[in-house]
Amino acid sequence: MTSTAPTADVHRNWASNLEYRAARVVAPTSTEELIDAVRSASRAKVLGSRHCFNTIADTDGVHILSGTLPATVEIDSARRVVRASGGLRYGGLAPVLDREGWALANLASLPHISLAGAVATGTHGSGDAVGSLASAVAGLELVTADGELQTLRRGDADFDGAVVSLGALGVVTAVELDIVPTFEVAQTVYERLPLDEVLADLDAVTGLGYSVSMFHTWRDPGIVDQLWVKRRADAAGDAPDDVLGAAPATAKRHPLPDVSAESCTDQLGRPGPWYARLPHFKLEFTPSNGDELQSEYLVPRPNAVAAIQQIRALAPRVAPLLQVCELRTVARDGLWLSPAYDTDVVGIHFTWKPDQPEVEALLPVIEAALEPYGARPHWGKLFVLDGAADRMPRLYPRWSDFAALRDRLDPRGVFRNDFLERLGF
Repeated sequence: MTSTAPTADVHRNWASNLEYRAARVVAPTSTEELIDAVRSASRAKVLGSRHCFNTIADTDGVHILSGTLPATVEIDSARRVVRASGGLRYGGLAPVLDREGWALANLASLPHISLAGAVATGTHGSGDAVGSLASAVAGLELVTADGELQTLRRGDADFDGAVVSLGALGVVTAVELDIVPTFEVAQTVYERLPLDEVLADLDAVTGLGYSVSMFHTWRDPGIVDQLWVKRRADAAGDAPDDVLGAAPATAKRHPLPDVSAESCTDQLGRPGPWYARLPHFKLEFTPSNGDELQSEYLVPRPNAVAAIQQIRALAPRVAPLLQVCELRTVARDGLWLSPAYDTDVVGIHFTWKPDQPEVEALLPVIEAALEPYGARPHWGKLFVLDGAADRMPRLYPRWSDFAALRDRLDPRGVFRNDFLERLGF
C-alpha cells in the first residue's frame, strides 16, 4: 500500500482551525488498496478536500486520502447521468461535462470541494427549484467496513439513507450524478436593499433568478448589503434594472466588504458557462487564506422570515464576530439526513472571523433563537454538539432508520468517531 508521511498539511483542515488526530495516513491508488486499508483498520475515516470546520472526518485511527484514487469520469447520455470518482472535485468534473454538452443542475459557492464529501454532508448551492448537491445523486458505490464493494441506486431500499451519510457507512468510491444539457448563466449584484421590504415578500426576491444569494454584515441591521442574482441566459426577460430600489453594482464585487473581487466569478450581467457563474469563486483561486470559521442553519421555508428576524435581533452580538452572513434557498428532497429532508429550506450561513472560542460561545445563543423554527445545522460546519443526541431525532424523522442502517453496514464501528458518538450513533 502506498502511504504518505503525516504532513502538517494533511493533518489540518482547510481553515486550519482543526488538527486531525489520525495515527496513520494512507493514500490508496486503487480500489484493491483501499479495500485492504479498510479491512485492516479498527478505526478509519476518509479525507477529501478537507473543507470542513468540525471533527466529522477526524479519527484516532487511519485517515484514508480519497484524492489519490484514480480520477474517472464516465458520461451516460442515455441515462443522463455521469459516474465520477468520489474524490474528484466539482471544479475538475464540471469542465469535462461542459465540453460534452452537459451540466450539473447546481454547484456550491466553492468548486474546490470533493464530490463524496459534499454529498455526505448535504452541501448545497442556491435556488428555489434546485436541490442540494446530494439530491443530484442517482447512485453511489462504497466500500463498507467488511471490505465489500456495494452499489446503491435511486429506488433501492437503503438509497435515501446512504446518500447524506456523514461518512458513517463506508468509503464512497464513485457517485452517479444527474446531468442536464449545458447552459449559460449571467449574474448581477445589487447593493443595499431594505431588509424589511425583502422580508415582506421573500419569495419574490429569491425567485428573481435561477440561483439567488443575499449577503449581510449585520452592521446595519436594516440593510441587505448585496443581492447576487444568477439567471439562466435562456430565461425569459432581462435582469431587473433595480430590486426594491437597489441598483446593480457598476463594478465586480466580493461578498466581503473592501476585499478584492479578483477571485470571484464574473458578474455585471455577462453570460458565461454554468460552472463559471454558479459558484461564487473561481477554481483557479483560493477564495481566502482559510482565515475564517463557518456555521450554517437551514430552516423550513415557512419559518424563514421569523428566523431571519431572530438573527437581526442578535445583530449587536453577531456583527463583531462576523465576516459575512449569506441567505440561500434549497429545494426539498427525500434523503434521510439531508437538512432539506421533506421541506424547502432557507440556509442562514455565517462566515466568522477566526476566533473559535468566541464563536463557540455565541453558537448556543444563535441555536436557542432558531430552535423554535426547526433549524437543522449543516453537518460540515461548526454547531453545538452538546445535547445533539437528544435534538437530532426530533429534527430528522428517519434518524433511527439511519442508525439501523449504520449498524448493519458498519457492525465493527470502523467509521465511528467522537463526532458520530456525540450525535448518538
